[in-house]
Amino acid sequence: MEFKTFKKDAFKGFADFASPKAKYPVLSQCPVCHQDLVVTELHCDHCNTSVSGAFTLSKFNYLDTEKLYFIEIFVKNRGNIKALEKEMNVSYPTVKKMLDDVITVLGYTPDAAPAMEDSATPAKEETPKMSRIEILEKLGKGEISALEAAEQLRKIR
Repeated sequence: MEFKTFKKDAFKGFADFASPKAKYPVLSQCPVCHQDLVVTELHCDHCNTSVSGAFTLSKFNYLDTEKLYFIEIFVKNRGNIKALEKEMNVSYPTVKKMLDDVITVLGYTPDAAPAMEDSATPAKEETPKMSRIEILEKLGKGEISALEAAEQLRKIR
């Protein structure tokens, strides 16, 4: 790694470029060939120190703006899908699709288990029954849909 320190006056002509307004998000892919880019230099605007080397980007740097916004709203609402529906003004299936898209882009496979819960399977019967209160709490948190809650409440009877 190589460290460089510049005099503060060295960048006088670049005042507009160095302003916070002129900063852009890190590009993760080459605009010409679309291959992954490698960050080779980091710079401190405060003391003008530069660090050279080969730095990796996180998985989140490869997400487009829409997916990053979704993740931000998802975290802000602590994963509560009902709150996401309200804030983003979209339906439950849309939120689930957006979540599955983000999961896929991050390199994982969306879990197929929730879709299987809708049909009667032996694995479902093996799981312990929840109390009415637990079901209603999960519904209130947006962890299950109203349809799933109704189905689980019917099974308690």
